[in-house]
Amino acid sequence: MKNTYIKSPLNYVGGKYKLLPQIIPLFPKKIDAFVDLFGGGFNVGINVNANRIIYNDLENHVVELLKYFKDKDTNDLLSEIDKLIDRFNLSKENAEGFNQLREYYNEENNNPIVFYTMICYAFNYQIRFNQNGKYNMPFGKDRSSFNPSLRQKFIAFSETLHEKNVFFSNISFEKFNFDELKKGDFVYADPPYFNSVASYNEQGGWNEEREKALLMNLDELNQKGIYFALSNNLKYDNPYLDEWKDKYNVHYLNGDYSNCNYHKIDRSKDCEVLITNY
Repeated sequence: MKNTYIKSPLNYVGGKYKLLPQIIPLFPKKIDAFVDLFGGGFNVGINVNANRIIYNDLENHVVELLKYFKDKDTNDLLSEIDKLIDRFNLSKENAEGFNQLREYYNEENNNPIVFYTMICYAFNYQIRFNQNGKYNMPFGKDRSSFNPSLRQKFIAFSETLHEKNVFFSNISFEKFNFDELKKGDFVYADPPYFNSVASYNEQGGWNEEREKALLMNLDELNQKGIYFALSNNLKYDNPYLDEWKDKYNVHYLNGDYSNCNYHKIDRSKDCEVLITNY
């Protein structure tokens, strides 16, 4: 049984890499089209065996970056990264070099590989833009760099991406055309968690209306006989999910089910779940 998983070279908030050994075995064994509806860093989709993989995400910079990775040879990508590292003298200690690269990206060249090299040296490897669309994460002093470990992750990810039949989509889930899906296809949804305090939720980007709309979409898939899996965390106060989940199968992923007791959920502790309709 496969138990080694490819890790995304992007550090994404809420990334599911550590949970993959529990999530992937719960997916259907045969999948025609796999839809990664909130694809993020692509930790899940890159590890799924399916005839077609549809990666969707609303963050256009990440979608364009993954497309770029897919279209370019791995060695060519590494060469481009290394040239930028040399040009800006990037290291864990050189804040000035990072700031120059960030300015270069924001003002002159927003090529995806410039974007990727920049986030490799940013604080916590995070992706964040201001209201004017300018990348604004500070330098990851003494922490962030394109180190040998990240280079190996990058190579494994890039080579696996080239092997897979991946299509890219850059729309909100509300605009995704679920009507094209059929039995044998499979939708995985890992949305922002309602009432969580993650940075992607700070601007009110995930609200009551969007939560209810997603759950309704999943109900419609169920009515058509299309399988889905929803990742979520019961530690957050979410009355919509609490009621909705009772129609389906709830798989507790933490191992410590005592945190997830239906009557006394400990809101201070994680209670990661995968909710499926099969």
